[in-house]
Amino acid sequence: MYEIDKDDMYQSIWDFPENIIDAIELSENITLKNEYRDVNNIIIAGMGGSAIGGDVVYSLIKNEIKIPFVVNRGYDLPAWANSSTLIICSSYSGNTEETISILEEAKSLGAKVIGITTGGVLESLCKNYSFDFVNIPSGLQPRAALAFSFIPLLYILKKTSLINVVVKDWLESSVDLIKSKREEYSLDKENNPVYQLANKLYNKLPIIYADSASLETVAVRLKGQICENSKILAYHSIYPEMNHNEIVGWENNEEFFSNYYVLWLMDEEMNSRNKSRKNVISEILSDLNVSQQEIKVDGNSFKERFLLLIHYGDWLSYWCAILHNTDPSPVKNIQTLKYKLSKL
Repeated sequence: MYEIDKDDMYQSIWDFPENIIDAIELSENITLKNEYRDVNNIIIAGMGGSAIGGDVVYSLIKNEIKIPFVVNRGYDLPAWANSSTLIICSSYSGNTEETISILEEAKSLGAKVIGITTGGVLESLCKNYSFDFVNIPSGLQPRAALAFSFIPLLYILKKTSLINVVVKDWLESSVDLIKSKREEYSLDKENNPVYQLANKLYNKLPIIYADSASLETVAVRLKGQICENSKILAYHSIYPEMNHNEIVGWENNEEFFSNYYVLWLMDEEMNSRNKSRKNVISEILSDLNVSQQEIKVDGNSFKERFLLLIHYGDWLSYWCAILHNTDPSPVKNIQTLKYKLSKL
């Protein structure tokens, strides 16, 4: 394992609860010098590991926030963005070109802007334009810096009075839960359920299904982690939407079905009708001899289980990489793309 994982992604995944604690401490000390009154909508601008922080935040506070909240992945702002929009530009490196484009457009609109970054162009522009920004620790893969992506966002929303909820307590209880499980998840042993699943999954094409109301973000994260860490293609979809189109696709090309492995992300607080939908779809797939498995974790609250499920998925992607004798950290195709784009 150690000879494969040359950049120690193992440690990065292991450190998730410590990162949460560090991110809480950092975020408790955020000081905003600008005014954020009369904000009537929020846009989180980011890509990849930075954007997922916005998705995580929305999944955790969507029942508490009273204004529109959108995660924007791309170069351009929606036409409705204006001077009353809070635009939080998140880029771990500080050099993500899509996010820099959004920041410049936000400035031209007179929007309220806050940056989250380790430095780079984003930090320089925030300083030049007198925008508030949060400086987060460098030295991690962006996808391994999730705690520093979503926790400062939570605190920004709290410090700007856009949410009025307790944040620290459930984050700390999530840390305790994750720490209680990571010893098990991190072992290449047959009694580790994550390692067991990785052995079934690593030479298949994973199809991740989740209900749209609660676990879509976990599905997005897991798909991304399998692609980046395991270096294998993965696919995700949500129901009930897929019940109105994709479900019919499980008919032709049946000879490929043995190459697929369906993962069902589950939680006890799921909508009861979605649970029923899942059961019916699972029966259809069983009749087609499609391999499938539920992923469900225990915890005292949805927020705790949500973060633990993300941690479970990170280990799953890690073990799939190791079983492929593949270093999880390098992202060669992303680097190639960035290099070639820089020449255009």
